[in-house]
Amino acid sequence: MTEMNENPLDLLPEVLLAASAVLGLLLGSWLPRARQWIVGWLAAVACLAGIVAASVAAAEPALTAFGEAFSVDAVTSTSRIVVLGGTLIILGVSFRPLKGDPRETEFYVLVQLAALGALMMAGAQDLLLLAAGYLLASIPAYTLAGFRKDGPGTEAALKFYVIGALLGVLMLTGITILYATGRGTAYPMLGEVFRDAPEALVAAGTTGLLAGVLFKAGGVPAHFWVPDAVQGSSPPVAALLTTIPKIGALAALFRLGDVVLADSTLPWPALIAVLAAASMTLGNLGAFFQQDVKRLLAYSTISQVGYLLMPIAVAGRADLAQQALLFYLAAYAVTNLGAFAVVCALPRAHTLDDYRGLARERPLLAASLVVCLLGLVGTPPTSVFLGKLEAFSAAFDGGYAWLVVVAAANTVASLFYYLRWIVPAVSRGGSSGPSEGDRAARVVAYAATFASLGLGIAGGPVLDVLTAPITR
Repeated sequence: MTEMNENPLDLLPEVLLAASAVLGLLLGSWLPRARQWIVGWLAAVACLAGIVAASVAAAEPALTAFGEAFSVDAVTSTSRIVVLGGTLIILGVSFRPLKGDPRETEFYVLVQLAALGALMMAGAQDLLLLAAGYLLASIPAYTLAGFRKDGPGTEAALKFYVIGALLGVLMLTGITILYATGRGTAYPMLGEVFRDAPEALVAAGTTGLLAGVLFKAGGVPAHFWVPDAVQGSSPPVAALLTTIPKIGALAALFRLGDVVLADSTLPWPALIAVLAAASMTLGNLGAFFQQDVKRLLAYSTISQVGYLLMPIAVAGRADLAQQALLFYLAAYAVTNLGAFAVVCALPRAHTLDDYRGLARERPLLAASLVVCLLGLVGTPPTSVFLGKLEAFSAAFDGGYAWLVVVAAANTVASLFYYLRWIVPAVSRGGSSGPSEGDRAARVVAYAATFASLGLGIAGGPVLDVLTAPITR
């Protein structure tokens, strides 16, 4: 039975993150430059407390808050833990490069606000709240992309903003059309109205809404910003852009498909399946011959969206869809952030050749890189392997065997460009490898690698927890 109340404590993880951002901004105005790190540690404490609060809420029955606008269920709780855990990793790789920066406080505050936007998107059960979450996740990210104020960063921020503004307008237009069609914005009510609503209006509104959500996810056809924004940003920001907004957007997309559009006449599953195939294929093709490591990971994240869209395509049609998506989100987040932590640990290494000889100079770091890159392929016993297996099974059960074949072919193809990075890293010839680096980022990389392996090995019990029904 779904309960409803207006208790702000139902949003405790979000409240903690927002309070930490506001308090951190005030503290940063008074703290000397040498002590701005306190704001970063405050953000880390807020994330840890939020993870604890989300874990406690996950054990409680599903409920809705504030007029059923926000849902607290398995999708929300998992997204909270993954987003806050990912934010912790990003903070961990940011402390050293930001130490003493005159805008150190602002960076930590913007990271928290971007994460808060992702959390609001994940739990939103109302179109207006989804739009607010979209804006909250986007505006801080635009600023972070150009945070360094250099040429590449400015270009990245400009391209990111222009595409985001365009697709944001399309999203708001789509929400307006859906509101006019359904006479409301709450998901449960729209789900009932759309069964008999004019298909043309539902299709037009859904297309606009989908454009905005896919922009945050970085999926085709709203993916054009990803390579340039990721390459021009600093490594910690690139890690955030390819991970945190994606979690909120994909969770929101799953909820839309399962609650709002499951019974409509719109061919939603077929549309998402086509977008999934396009994302994984175009992402792989773009990554094949990249030399810049951040740009390679940017195209990699586009391809990963394709795999993550597979369980969304069969939401409501396959029993494995929800647990496949949630587990894959957690697996992808920790593995992708582990790869970016290696990049953060070696700030002077920008191209694949710069990593030549890494295994001889930093064997543990090279091992972390190999595990994370092979993990993104889907190699056992990493967590992404189990996530892909669940996603493939869900798609097959939902009647999309052709999509499974396309995904399997793309998985094999992706091994090529990951090996192009792995081979020089483990090579004994050439230069001595990048020797200077960030010790804190190395520790974070080791922890993320261990988490990716641990989540894959202990995947069975975790999957069992993710089967709780979604709020309707």
